[in-house]
Amino acid sequence: MKTFWLLLTMTLMVPSLAVGMGASSKTTVPVLINGQLRCAIVLHGLGRTSYSMNKVARSLRSKRFLVINESYPSTKYSLNELSDVVPGKMDKCRARGATALYFVTHSLGAILVRQHFQDHFEPDVNAVVMLAPPNHGSPVVDAFRERWWFKWFTGLPGQEMGTGPDDFPPRLKPMGLPLGIIAGDRSSDPWFSYLFDEPNDGKLTVESTKLPEMWDHLVVDEGHTFMMNSNEVIHQILYFFDNLKFER
Repeated sequence: MKTFWLLLTMTLMVPSLAVGMGASSKTTVPVLINGQLRCAIVLHGLGRTSYSMNKVARSLRSKRFLVINESYPSTKYSLNELSDVVPGKMDKCRARGATALYFVTHSLGAILVRQHFQDHFEPDVNAVVMLAPPNHGSPVVDAFRERWWFKWFTGLPGQEMGTGPDDFPPRLKPMGLPLGIIAGDRSSDPWFSYLFDEPNDGKLTVESTKLPEMWDHLVVDEGHTFMMNSNEVIHQILYFFDNLKFER
């Protein structure tokens, strides 16, 4: 029975594995706000597609952002290789005339942004909001990375996302951008609850989402898998973009 629930949660986490780099995105007519043309780059999590972030994207468009919300093959390449999607999406914003760039990431998307900004400075990036970021890895990876089904569902990135000193997230350096982090404290994966002894979202502890360089941190009553669909979370994303802090 435990195996059934583990497979079920991985299926929810990975609804589509056959995703290409060239997935299409919807955009809006550029609109100047306070003299700036704002573009939001939306990055989904491991094994997900752009559809998982559609509600966030629609809300950003309603606030006159140009939005780049595209699928990328999150289970196919290494994290270092996947981070190449970040400059590509920034180039798309700039090609459409954007002068102020923003990022919204869910889960794995945060690690790709952090990896790119290890060695790059982009003066037109105004803010980053990370939803449920595995900034110090996940104990779920530690527990199951050797299992065949975990390897099949999560691919190479799933092998790199543990909490050990040799894993990818713990080795990343601070990122010098206005950064807001939203963590969940309600498990969306109760079958993993035995892996945690502190507040968590089902895949990560609240504490493990934090970074020393963050400008603000917010905890919401949401689980990891569907946090991006929360009206409160979306409100807080928009608020941070305008104020560089969350609303209390």
